[in-house]
Amino acid sequence: LQLQFQITLFGNNDHLLVVRNITRIHLLDQMRKDFVSNVSHELRTPLTVISGYLETLLDHAEQLSPRWLRAMQQMQGQANRMQQLLNDLLLLARLEASDHPSEAQPVDLCVLLQQILNDARSLSAGQHQISLDVSPGSQLKGSERELHSAFSNLVFNAVKYTPAQGSIRIRWWSDSLGGHLAVEDSGIGIEARHLPRLAERFYRVDSSRSSSTGGTGLGLAIVKHVLMRHSGRLEIRSKLGEGSTFTCHFAPAALAAQAS
Repeated sequence: LQLQFQITLFGNNDHLLVVRNITRIHLLDQMRKDFVSNVSHELRTPLTVISGYLETLLDHAEQLSPRWLRAMQQMQGQANRMQQLLNDLLLLARLEASDHPSEAQPVDLCVLLQQILNDARSLSAGQHQISLDVSPGSQLKGSERELHSAFSNLVFNAVKYTPAQGSIRIRWWSDSLGGHLAVEDSGIGIEARHLPRLAERFYRVDSSRSSSTGGTGLGLAIVKHVLMRHSGRLEIRSKLGEGSTFTCHFAPAALAAQAS
């Protein structure tokens, strides 16, 4: 039995207690999680076989006619995209399985963000100005693998949705409210009506962009779940045509002592 309690103050210091039986909702949500996880695992094996044969055939591309070569390359591209989708679905299933990161070790943010910066510059291929501002020794308690996944999703999205010659700024700072990571871009921006739904699974502002960017529609959902597991939250500010800023806020308890 799963019950949801909500207490509201009203009147002259009176309290209203509302109790809802959410057992069915909880069971349906668990069935959804199990279904996604099981299907993702079952699809992995046949997809691996298909990708393996395509790779073998393309190793002998010189023996294929141009017509078949183009078809094989397109199939391999779609197989790679499906593999990334399955990887993201399995990652989400793992993140939803518990409320806390698998490990809680101090993560050197200077090293982590520098790695992401290097990868972002490779993805950009010199088309953007990307900068990083983080104090040496900055640390955050948590899972380095999960934090890398969340932060890289935000930075790579900024690269994908910022036109050539645009700028992207990655910044980490801490204050009395905790730690903050901001990824600011001069990209295409997002209409206000889309902002509340951006972190939903498979939600897209424009479905026509999915094929051009190669995304799975799960990146911000992964970011949201990683932050929840690290006592954090995601703030999104954007204006159409004026760029976007995605900020991760972490509670003071998540900060590790400054390294020397």
